[in-house]
Amino acid sequence: MATKIGFLGLGIMGAAMSRNCLRAGHEVMAWNRSPGPAQALAEAGARIAATPAEAAAFGETTICMLTGPEACQAVLFGPDGAAKSLGPGKTLVNMSTISPAYAREAATKVQATGADYVDAPVSGSKKPAEEGTLVILAGGDEATIAAVEPVLLCMGKQVARCGEVGMGSTMKITVNVLLGAMVASLAETLRLGETLGLSREALLDVVLAGSMSNTLFRLKDPMFRSDAYPPQFPAKHMAKDLRFAVEAAAGAGAAVPTLGVLEPLYRKLVETGLGEEDFAAVIKAMG
Repeated sequence: MATKIGFLGLGIMGAAMSRNCLRAGHEVMAWNRSPGPAQALAEAGARIAATPAEAAAFGETTICMLTGPEACQAVLFGPDGAAKSLGPGKTLVNMSTISPAYAREAATKVQATGADYVDAPVSGSKKPAEEGTLVILAGGDEATIAAVEPVLLCMGKQVARCGEVGMGSTMKITVNVLLGAMVASLAETLRLGETLGLSREALLDVVLAGSMSNTLFRLKDPMFRSDAYPPQFPAKHMAKDLRFAVEAAAGAGAAVPTLGVLEPLYRKLVETGLGEEDFAAVIKAMG
């Protein structure tokens, strides 16, 4: 059954995800801060909203896919923010990567309007977003998640139930520690091998030929071979996610020795002006 969707944010991920909603037969009204991506989506059949509030007024379900808490705060609760148009019978699905604490704060504000809220960041980057094979990490009321699941499955292959609101965001930042560690470890292996006289191509051939091969390494393989890092998942977002993980770990008293190394490494990448490159560019932060 077709659903009216308000879609807020048409970046690398949001543009692909909103197109998949259109392909599934849903009606989409999208808003984006800059007009270019919105115009491209209009050519694919979407309506374009002048404000977040207009998109949320249209949508039975409003999807938020923004860069972080600051953007969410402005788009949801600022002047002409989406919250002005929310109320009973509407659901906001926040698919942005935000801190667990902010997910709970945003949920409280949205639920005060009478609307439902689902905390649903995604695991996956540009290619899975384009293919509709993201893993969606849902936190919230089970009945609410079930109601929006048909829409979520237009964008992903699985909706993982993570618990109450905030636990979807907790799952996201937790698994991204592993994601950052895997790519940083591969980058360090390449740097070490090159320093010892091995060629990068030979190193990658060996890693990908044996038991260490995996989908992530195969995805990053062309980047490392060409030493070019077009953004599938920008480094600035990895740095942000790891900062959220550090904050959450500190609040819980969790032991995270690897995270203590990873977070400064990716932060260095951003501070050197490489935040817009894919996070595999972390190899450039290793000398």
